[in-house]
Amino acid sequence: MTLRRTFRALAAFGSLAFITLLPAGSPDFKWPKPEWVPVPVVPEDNPITDAKVQLGRYLFYDQRLSRDGSMSCATCHQQARGFTDGQPVHAGVDGSLGIRNAMALTNVGFLSSFTWANPKVTTLEKQVMIPLFSDHPLEMGMQGREKQLIEELGRDDSYRQMFTEAFPTQKGEISLDTIAKAIACFERTLLSFNSPYDRFLRGDKDALSASARRGGSLFFGERLECYHCHGGLNFTDNNIQQGQAFPEYGFHNTGLYNEDGNGAYKKWDHGLRDVTDRADDEGRFRTPTLRNVALSAPYMHDGSIATLEDVVRKHYALMGRAGSTPDGPSPLRDQYVIGFNLADSEVEDVVAFLNSLTDEDFIRNPSFSDPRTKKSK
Repeated sequence: MTLRRTFRALAAFGSLAFITLLPAGSPDFKWPKPEWVPVPVVPEDNPITDAKVQLGRYLFYDQRLSRDGSMSCATCHQQARGFTDGQPVHAGVDGSLGIRNAMALTNVGFLSSFTWANPKVTTLEKQVMIPLFSDHPLEMGMQGREKQLIEELGRDDSYRQMFTEAFPTQKGEISLDTIAKAIACFERTLLSFNSPYDRFLRGDKDALSASARRGGSLFFGERLECYHCHGGLNFTDNNIQQGQAFPEYGFHNTGLYNEDGNGAYKKWDHGLRDVTDRADDEGRFRTPTLRNVALSAPYMHDGSIATLEDVVRKHYALMGRAGSTPDGPSPLRDQYVIGFNLADSEVEDVVAFLNSLTDEDFIRNPSFSDPRTKKSK
């Protein structure tokens, strides 16, 4: 094979093992995906249905889910940006800034954990509660307003009907549980598998430019080592899908900071260490998907790198951005953050490959847009 063994045997599933069959939801539900893509896993207590997805879509775009009616889930997760927001870090309802970049929701149903640095958040149903009710940092600001939220939604005739259709066994109950389950069902449908890269893998040899092909060979090659963490179906080592024996979790220190010469990150955000209290977890964050990555600038967990070119040239090429500081590369950086030398043309090729992961159909799909707009499906 050529092109780095045809992009590491097409990089379709990485090194995942397929053994057990995990819950997939209602057998009548038609997932918006190609046949070759496996079905996302859903919790046994929240089988996916069309009614839940439609309800979740309305809730996802509803600003009544915030304290002052100024924010919805879509405020930080905008379809045109691959369901990110284009800001370094998100701001809460009071305007105060958080500390982390809004993560993309592209193919979020295939992820095994759902925050930058907390492996305990393993379902979308749990994750939904974080922006709604967290106060450190403050996001949508609904803590202490749970009753008001449920009462307000209950006064909406259309919501009462949708909850009844979505949760018939619960007699249309409007609760935090059913709100979270509906939003989670909608988010699991945000599937993106029609980028130029995907079309190339399916046999369209004209889908990738010559530059993107050269960049793919570099991406999947030993000089850069990108594919070790950004591999598989979703270009991340955080994966769970139908038939997979065990979830795969990937949290890595990329050498973004080295504040003291010993690998310290910023004092207000130590990554995984804040959860585990383990010193060797300092600066470790979840590997994000690279699908639609060209749309999700700025980059890294704190949005501190502006462009993909800078990610390649001013971060990974230097063994992590800390490599350019007086203290030098972080001693805690991941083993695959080895640094490299690339010609300007090679940097352009890698960026061209990353751009080829953009799925224009995904960001224009009317089924994912605000259902209250005229163009929505």
